[in-house]
Amino acid sequence: MKTRLMALVLLCQCTSFNPGVITWTAIGDSITYLNDHHDETGNRITNGYMAMVAAKHPNIKYINQGHNGWTTEGIAREIENLGLTKTNVYSVFLGTNDWWSGLPLGSMDDYVYDTGFNTTYGAYRIIIKKIRSLNAHAKIILITPMQRTDFVYIADAHNNAYGCYKPKNGQELSQFADAVKEIGRYEHFPVIDLYFESDITVKNAVKFKRLKDSATGVYHNIEYPSYVGIPFHPGKDEYPYPIDAIGYTYDGLHPSDKGNQVIADMIINEFKKAGYFSVDTLSK
Repeated sequence: MKTRLMALVLLCQCTSFNPGVITWTAIGDSITYLNDHHDETGNRITNGYMAMVAAKHPNIKYINQGHNGWTTEGIAREIENLGLTKTNVYSVFLGTNDWWSGLPLGSMDDYVYDTGFNTTYGAYRIIIKKIRSLNAHAKIILITPMQRTDFVYIADAHNNAYGCYKPKNGQELSQFADAVKEIGRYEHFPVIDLYFESDITVKNAVKFKRLKDSATGVYHNIEYPSYVGIPFHPGKDEYPYPIDAIGYTYDGLHPSDKGNQVIADMIINEFKKAGYFSVDTLSK
């Protein structure tokens, strides 16, 4: 009898730490999209944040719902056309394009009263409603935008944007991070705060920016904040972020392997709290 009881206890312990396959839908913008499109980074990344999580914990099976260049509003407008399916977990990682495109942030009232997709708050409500319609018991994780410096697209330098060191259309990127946190508090969702808690900052997004002295034509590696305001001429000047300039991003905006690892580690921490990892992967 005692032997059977001990065997039963051991069985319960093992099964409680082996949850089986956990399905995860990652909703986001280009940062999420690039997980599966390394060629569009100039092969400057080897793994995105989702792949890093799954590589360490094979029972996690992810679906990439990253949409290049999309805002929270864009996701909300197309939410019925994205082919979202029922999964155990949903993460929502948006906001940086809202800031740059000038989408009005709105207020918590837009979320609470479901005022539509014309503000970030309102668009988040539409996304969350859709997730709950697919799985009322799903774990929903919100991820704030991360800090960014001057972005220059590696495939077309004419596609560029300044960093979050100054406002865009009267709005700070940090306000969008705060909005995500406020929604998380209201809904009691876990929030991964990349903006304030990841150690990814405008200062270390890249190690330097390589810019040409307009008077001498000589290129110099210039660190933040000294490069702010120095002109860059796309199509004429060399790409300002050579390989050795890569920091937590490879282009001022999109995470490098180092940046993706930070994001992955913070997601893994949330998944551990939820008991989503098999016992054989917890020590890895």
